[in-house]
Amino acid sequence: MVLTEKQKDELNYAIADYLKTQGFDEALIAFKQEAGIENDLEKKHSGLLEKKWTSVVRLQKKVMELEGKLAEAEKEVTAGGPSRKTRNPAEWIPRPPERYELTGHRSPVTRVKIHPVFSIIVSSSEDATIKLWDYETGDFERTLKGHTDAVNDVAFDAQGKLLATCSADMTIKVWDFQTYDCIRTLHGHDHNISSISFVPTGDFLVSASRDKTIKMWEVATGYCVKTFVGHREWVRRAKVSPDGSLIASCSNDQTIMVWAIETKECKNELRDHDHVVECVEWAPESALHAVASSGDAEARKGEQPGPFLVSGSRDKSIRVWDVHGGLCLFALTGHDNWVRDVLFHPGGKFIVSAADDKTVRVWDIKNKRCLKTLDAHQHFVTSLDFHKSSPYVVTGSVDTTVKVWECR
Repeated sequence: MVLTEKQKDELNYAIADYLKTQGFDEALIAFKQEAGIENDLEKKHSGLLEKKWTSVVRLQKKVMELEGKLAEAEKEVTAGGPSRKTRNPAEWIPRPPERYELTGHRSPVTRVKIHPVFSIIVSSSEDATIKLWDYETGDFERTLKGHTDAVNDVAFDAQGKLLATCSADMTIKVWDFQTYDCIRTLHGHDHNISSISFVPTGDFLVSASRDKTIKMWEVATGYCVKTFVGHREWVRRAKVSPDGSLIASCSNDQTIMVWAIETKECKNELRDHDHVVECVEWAPESALHAVASSGDAEARKGEQPGPFLVSGSRDKSIRVWDVHGGLCLFALTGHDNWVRDVLFHPGGKFIVSAADDKTVRVWDIKNKRCLKTLDAHQHFVTSLDFHKSSPYVVTGSVDTTVKVWECR
C-alpha cells in the first residue's frame, strides 16, 4: 500500500505525537531527525494514532459481522429459502445475527417476555431484578426491584397493564405497568415459585412451585382461591389454556398434568418423557390444524381439533400431545442438551425451542423436522418469546444477556 506525501507527513506527525505523549523522549528526538520533522507538533496531531488504531479495529469487527451476514444470505439463496417479499408473517423465522445484545443483568437471565402492546421486553434474572428494554431501539428503560432472591418468571395480562413476577423468595408480586409500582405481594407457597401466568380474562393468576403445588390467586384481592395438588415433585411450569378452562403443569416427576380449573380435578396425566419436564405450552388456534394433520389426533366429528400441548424436557426431546386422548402425537429430537423453553410460532406452522446446547431451533410441524438452528448465546439459552404480530424473537441466557432477533 503506497501513501501519498501528505499521508506520510500525517503519519510521521502522529507517530511523533504518540512518542511524545508516552514520554519516549530519546526515541522522539531520533525519529524527528530521521523523519525530517522540523516544526513543532500541532494540536490536530494529538491522539491521532490512537484514534486511527481504534477505528481500524472497530471497522475490522464491522467487516467480519457483514461478511457473516453475507455468508448467511448466500446460504439462504442457494438453499432456496423464501425471500423477504415472498414470505408472509405466518412464516417469519428468526435469522442471525441478532439485532441487539442487551447487557445489564449481573446473573443468569431466567425469563424474557414481550409486552402485548408496547415495544418493550421484560427480563427477569437470578440477580433478583426485573429489567425493561425497548426492542426496537435496543435501549435499556428501567429496573424493577422488590424481590429478595432470583426472579424466575414474569407474565403480562392481555392488555399489558399488569405485570406479575414470581421468585425464589416465595412471593408473587403484581406491578402496575403504567406507574411501575408494586401494588400487591402474594404469600402462600412454601418454596421457590418457578412459574406465573394470568388466566385469559386477567382476573386470576396461576403459579407453580417447588412445594409441589399449583395455586390460583385472585388479582384484585391477592387471595389464594384454589390449590391443585397431585405432582410428586417440583412443579416447573403451569400454563392456562386459551379458553381459560384448563391448566397444564409439568414437573420434575417427569409428568404433565392437565387440570380442570372449575373442579380442581386432574383430567389427564401425560407420561412419555424420561427426565424432568422443564416447559409446557398450549397450542394456539392457528396451530390446531397443522398439529392435527401431522399426528394421530382424535378427530371428533364436527368439532375443532385439539386442544394440544407442546412440552420440552431434560431428556432433550420436544413432545406434542393430544390432551383429550392423552396421547403423545409425535416427538422432535435434535437438541444436544436439556430443552428449557418451547412455544408455538404465532403463524401455527412451526414450534420454536431454546436449550442448554446454546441454540434456538425452529421446527416444521408438518414435516416434523428441524428447519433452522441458531447458535444463539455463549451459554445455556433459558427462555424465548415470539412477538404475536411483529417480526421479533427475544431470547435470554445464562450468559446474562438478552438478545433481540429479527425475523424474515
